[in-house]
Amino acid sequence: MAELYPSIAQCAVVATAFKVLLFPAYKSTDFEVHRNWLALTNSLPTKEWYFEKTSEWTLDYPPFFAYFEWTMSQFARLADPEMLKVYNLEYDSWQTVYFQRATVILTELVLVYALHLFVQSAPPSLRRPSHAAALSILLSPGLLIIDHIHFQYNGFLYGLLILSLVLARKKSTTLVSGLLFAALLCLKHIYLYLAPAYFVFLLRAYCLGPKSIFHIQFLNAIKLGSGIIVVFGAAFGPFAYWQQIPQLLSRLFPFSRGLCHAYWAPNVWAMYSFTDRVLIYLAPRLGLPVNQEAVNSVTRGLVGDTSFAVLPEITARMTFISTLFFQIIPLIKLFFDPSWETFIGAVTLCGYASFLFGWHVHEKAILLVIIPFSLIALRDRRYLGAFRPLAVAGHVSLFPLLFTAAEFPIKTVYTIFWLVMFLLAFDRLAPASTRPRIFLLDRFSFLYIAVSIPLIVYCSLLHQVIFGKSMEFLPLMFMSSYAAVGVVGSWVGFLVVYFTS
Repeated sequence: MAELYPSIAQCAVVATAFKVLLFPAYKSTDFEVHRNWLALTNSLPTKEWYFEKTSEWTLDYPPFFAYFEWTMSQFARLADPEMLKVYNLEYDSWQTVYFQRATVILTELVLVYALHLFVQSAPPSLRRPSHAAALSILLSPGLLIIDHIHFQYNGFLYGLLILSLVLARKKSTTLVSGLLFAALLCLKHIYLYLAPAYFVFLLRAYCLGPKSIFHIQFLNAIKLGSGIIVVFGAAFGPFAYWQQIPQLLSRLFPFSRGLCHAYWAPNVWAMYSFTDRVLIYLAPRLGLPVNQEAVNSVTRGLVGDTSFAVLPEITARMTFISTLFFQIIPLIKLFFDPSWETFIGAVTLCGYASFLFGWHVHEKAILLVIIPFSLIALRDRRYLGAFRPLAVAGHVSLFPLLFTAAEFPIKTVYTIFWLVMFLLAFDRLAPASTRPRIFLLDRFSFLYIAVSIPLIVYCSLLHQVIFGKSMEFLPLMFMSSYAAVGVVGSWVGFLVVYFTS
């Protein structure tokens, strides 16, 4: 049945042609970040990589990604050797731009292969829904905005994640799945948020007996443990030998950053910040004390120590405990039911918990939830009910990343096209659930999408017409807070579906 839809390869070719047209588009500071990493990994000895600070954009990804940058730098010299000079800050010749844009497209072939394998590994009855889900990820507006305009390598990294998840589908490739995920952690440490689900799944499905949790499969445990040691040893071993692990960790985990990112990620703390902002005006009437020094921090959402004017302060310890608590809840079910579907659900819920309750969460991290959820969104209509508000809120929350006029029609038209095309396709393909549908979840999904339309119009167009350049943070606050409602509502709905399936 999948032949009724374009193949993964066909869509990849068409998408690539479109992405090439975006080469001259807006690029964020992340473009200079990765150019600097190309330069320092090519120009300096390995032992100096995590000490180099000529640029403010110092290397803060794990060693495998640094090796990845080094590999690309060997080809970069053929395009423009000037880009590989560390002191050439903000260098962006057209050769440099085209080379870096092209590397994003080329490395995204990993995602194409992973999605092809996902479709091929699906049972025949689920081949058609799996094909639609794969196409939705391949053509994701989130990946388009973040990777091919804003500039990063998420397509490559999420391709490895999906490949790892697909390999976990079969008992014979579970070990490879775990080792691939370990390698992914050594590429980008944000995937640590998903590690608890992998730990429980690999423990229960690979290291313990299928009939009794008290029967340990020692050979499997030794294979997995030694494999992980080899992977992490290859990544961190040289730096441990040079006694640089403290310096490396200080780059990977800069805890001095504040609770909220510059643009509030749509999570619980965005809602908390919005509530505090409203209470600033209500406090005099309610007799509540106001911390005047914190007003600017609350209003502008600046990077750094976030202070609240009325509500109690949130500490890093509190966010860690909250995240861990809400991750443990789905892991309990995974431990007693280590099926592939339950595993993907637990990975998704670990992503939800880290995004909603984590410290200094970036808005781009919403893909940690959307992409694994997409793999099971068509399991039945109840899952789809929880996916709809997430798809809308998650992608729309990325709009402020592209704030230039030239990119406005691209992000809006493409995202709306994607939402209409795939949500309609998902609605047609999702099978009926054997369990009762959740009426409140369906109603919330419909109302949320309906209200989001005028809100997007106001934040994107009308606010500037009405207020000009004044109150410029207001649209961001509205967008982030409303998107947070969608993500939180989706999370609650998915929790209910996950534990009643």
